[in-house]
Amino acid sequence: MMIKNMKNLIIVCACLLLALNSCKRDGYYEDGGKANPNFNGDMLAYLESKPVPFDTIAQIVKLAGLEETFRTSEFTFFALDDDVIKRTIGDKNDVGSLNWQLFFVGKDTVKALSDINPLIWKKYLQRYMFTGVNRLKDYPQIDLGLQSLYPGGLYYSLSGTVCNIGAVYNDVNGVKYLGYRNLSLSYVYDLSNPDDKSNPIKISSSDIKPKNGIVHTLSFSFGYFGFNPNDFMLEVYNSGLTTSN
Repeated sequence: MMIKNMKNLIIVCACLLLALNSCKRDGYYEDGGKANPNFNGDMLAYLESKPVPFDTIAQIVKLAGLEETFRTSEFTFFALDDDVIKRTIGDKNDVGSLNWQLFFVGKDTVKALSDINPLIWKKYLQRYMFTGVNRLKDYPQIDLGLQSLYPGGLYYSLSGTVCNIGAVYNDVNGVKYLGYRNLSLSYVYDLSNPDDKSNPIKISSSDIKPKNGIVHTLSFSFGYFGFNPNDFMLEVYNSGLTTSN
């Protein structure tokens, strides 16, 4: 009996230690590994300090007329990487890309980022920008397999679109929700039907802290600019390129 009680005590203590360890992991994480969260500069300076993978994103910030915002305003930015832009624009041989579609209908293709209307860059970059300074710990729990109980939360971006954002509490050694935490983000296509959303995007690094906000970096393998590529591509098509106006 004493041995059984001792085993139970050991199990309880182990679970408590795991829980306490999990609670401490609200700092800056790269795929679950802790690092220094602070960056001694503004948000744009942070992007410029990492030409791989954010050189193109930093250029788009400037083209969109958002340089001052990224220098002085406080907000939360879900930073997509340069490969997302390259994948979205593509070339005439990249099926489904912007340039493939423009070439298919006999339009000029994009040769430089500045070919695209700055207002379009601004609108779609703002889909990744949210008011407030929100760290991982500030978001509600989401369980992607049990969203009826842990649904995350709905958040308006600065463009007026909505994303579902939540903190995933991972399992450890078969014990639910006691492992490390990471963020998940999904674009909601229709607010009247919040279940109609994009596939969840993993946040590879969270809680990076420049002087004027928080940066969470999206997984490098994630999709297209603006979440819904058809929105961005249709606007570029309708607006025309600056080189062809």
